[in-house]
Amino acid sequence: MRRVVVTGLGMINALGLDKESAFSAIIEGKAGVKLIESFDTKDQTVKIAAEITNFDPFTVLDPKEAKKADRFIQLGLKAAAEAMEDAKLPENFDRERFGVASASGIGGLPNIEKNSIVCELKGARRISPFFIPSSLVNMLGGFVSIYQGLKGPNLASVTACAAGTHAIGEAAKSIMVGTADKMLVVGAESAICPVGIGGFAAMKALSTRNDDAAGSSRPFDAERDGFVMGEGAGAIVLEAYEDAIARGATIYGELIGFGESGDANHITTPTMDGPLRAMMGAYKMAGEPKVDYVNAHGTSTPVNDKNETAALKTLFGGKENCPPVSSTKGQTGHCLGAAGTIEAVITLMAMRDGVLPPTINYTVPDENCDLDYVPNAARKAEINVAMSNSFGFGGTNGVVIFKKI
Repeated sequence: MRRVVVTGLGMINALGLDKESAFSAIIEGKAGVKLIESFDTKDQTVKIAAEITNFDPFTVLDPKEAKKADRFIQLGLKAAAEAMEDAKLPENFDRERFGVASASGIGGLPNIEKNSIVCELKGARRISPFFIPSSLVNMLGGFVSIYQGLKGPNLASVTACAAGTHAIGEAAKSIMVGTADKMLVVGAESAICPVGIGGFAAMKALSTRNDDAAGSSRPFDAERDGFVMGEGAGAIVLEAYEDAIARGATIYGELIGFGESGDANHITTPTMDGPLRAMMGAYKMAGEPKVDYVNAHGTSTPVNDKNETAALKTLFGGKENCPPVSSTKGQTGHCLGAAGTIEAVITLMAMRDGVLPPTINYTVPDENCDLDYVPNAARKAEINVAMSNSFGFGGTNGVVIFKKI
């Protein structure tokens, strides 16, 4: 099967509207979490999130088209455009051999909420005709394919918080087996709305540190009390190695392994076994290389962080053999279905710059979380091989491993 490499990156999140500004803020240890501004939280138990507050959708869509696309699609279009520009493709590339793999955990939740209220209060005839096409997860790929003119496979992953990573794997498979030569992977999420925050809060999944927004997401810290909702998008251009070499493309890294598994245990409580098997699958596919960095799923929830730590120690044969691990969710928030693509972009940029992103807000050690989490400050390091983990509700897991070329 053909080798697959990364030649373009794009990212938008609460720390920046482009990949370079967002990554710089991550390396500087900044937090994008703050009090929610997009709606009144007086009736909410959770009042914090990692919102993007300065994004203008008219930079990617004209006003007439913008109302047809939910915010997650708008964010995805922004990241996709940046990745395509970054890839520096020739004008005459074969569009029928260039596909899209999109991902979102929930899709157009704000639109679903809004139109449900309209239906209840004003009747079904007042529902927007754009409601359905603006809310479907696969419409992210639909819009992106239209705006970028990509006519190859158009796929969508809807696997909760593992969706973005699964989309990378699906795109790679398309190139490996020859149904496409290039794939644009786009993961996007924007579920910061009353029903989104209220729903996760009802599950007791979210941090309630409303009085300490910047310090609320605390991956691997003993005082962690839940994740913080984020929004954003990440995009990656994948292409066949030989094509990238032939056109002299800049290569960020090669995708050398990906793993997928299911817990078959509980709809919301993760196990150690499922994530471990996904990591083992990716690790074996990659040829069991020396891994220099792991971008952890690291949600700041009591169970995930403990289980992920235990799985990493099992994978690498003990604490002393584990590479540095960090979670960037303390800064970006948990972007749900977009997390995998955003964190893959962060991982590849860390590899490019030779720097380990920090795990911020790490102040109280947990005896069950005892690895090198690059606490609070980034540090320089040569990264030749890096792993990125994503685990989702329903017990669905995805892992990717990249290698510097």
